[in-house]
Amino acid sequence: MRKTLLSPASGRPHRAGGHAAMLTLPDPTHIASHMPGKPAPAPRPANRQPQRGPGVVRIIGGSLKRSKLVVADRPGLRPTPDRVRETLFNWLGQDLGGLRCLDLFAGSGALGLEAASRGAASVDLVERDPRLAKLLADACARLGAAQAHVHARDALQFAAGRPAASYDLVFIDPPFTQAASGLHAAALAAAARLLPPGGQAYLEAPDARLLEAWTAGPDWTVHRQDRAGAVHYALLQRLPAEPVPG
Repeated sequence: MRKTLLSPASGRPHRAGGHAAMLTLPDPTHIASHMPGKPAPAPRPANRQPQRGPGVVRIIGGSLKRSKLVVADRPGLRPTPDRVRETLFNWLGQDLGGLRCLDLFAGSGALGLEAASRGAASVDLVERDPRLAKLLADACARLGAAQAHVHARDALQFAAGRPAASYDLVFIDPPFTQAASGLHAAALAAAARLLPPGGQAYLEAPDARLLEAWTAGPDWTVHRQDRAGAVHYALLQRLPAEPVPG
């Protein structure tokens, strides 16, 4: 079907050179039937969680200052933040020369290797996850921390096998997901046996109520405590054992 283009003034066919000039236009329905349809929308990518690579924390003081420690993407692994470590080692003093230290739930090694960096005589890092224990051993070798020893063991089993009063300072920082399991309280009880009177233990908790409950009793006095975000932490001092009534 063809259409004639009319002159807009007269409605008659437009003439050019004495003859009616005819402009033929294709039928719109014919155009529509041959126009390509809209492209189908591209399929949306699957809703995947981004894969997180390993993180890094740095030692903040001592001879190993600015050294990097790998933080593997493992459930419950939560290195002690820089701000908290800075406060803790201000409480402890910058020089830990001669101290025997135990990091019961070592994880990334941020606490135990910070102590090694500040002159601790010995540091036992206990971590039952084989992958994390391997990363800790690699870090100790890379940093030349000869006084640090990694033990791929369960923390409470390791503590039970150590002699009484074996340490001067114990770090206790299990995953917060285990807070309701009694693990923190059990680790603190183990630390009480491993420290002499006057020895110190560091403890982290997800809230102030738990921190107070775990440190109540005759074994400890709270030397210092503070909070940073969701982390409640305290430096405890081992009290002398109460005399047994005769």
